[in-house]
Order: sequence, then C-alpha cells, then structure tokens
Amino acid sequence: MIPSMAYASDYSKLSGDELASFVKQDCGSCHGMTLKGGLGRPLTTDRLSGFDVETLKDVVLNGVPGTAMPPWAGILTPDQAEWIARNLKEGTLQ
Repeated sequence: MIPSMAYASDYSKLSGDELASFVKQDCGSCHGMTLKGGLGRPLTTDRLSGFDVETLKDVVLNGVPGTAMPPWAGILTPDQAEWIARNLKEGTLQ
C-alpha cells in the first residue's frame, strides 16, 4: 500500500493523485501495474472504447459477478468511481 493511503482510514477522501495511485496500486494488482493486463483484462483505452463512463462506473462500484472483479461500493464513492472510469477511458492513468 502506498504511504499516503496506509494512513487513510477513509478511502472516500481520496482524490486526484491519491486516487490515481489507488488505481495503479489496487487495480494494478490484477490488471497489471501498467493496466495493460495481468490476471484481469487490460484497462487500456482500446479495450475500454466500447464502454461508456456510466457502465465502467457501474463495474467499479458493483464488480462483475462470477469473476474476480470485486465491488468497490462502500469503499469508493460514486464520484470517485466516475473519476476512475473517466480517466481510464481518457487514458490518463496509464
């Protein structure tokens, strides 16, 4: 866990650079540290081009039943999930 998050008792307060680090650290553990794939699918702009931000936000919050993708609702806020979805779509987290 990154130092700034190691002391964060409330993930709902993460924003900007801290949230980007969260994505690389936590999402990267399955999707690869460069988000180009690992145990989980790639989170590249090409891979995500067929999904809108709202769908990606839903996946972040609710996970994908029957897969290893966990739900992050209750840990992340809807606004954070939307920020993650939007930035993944735009490729700014790679």
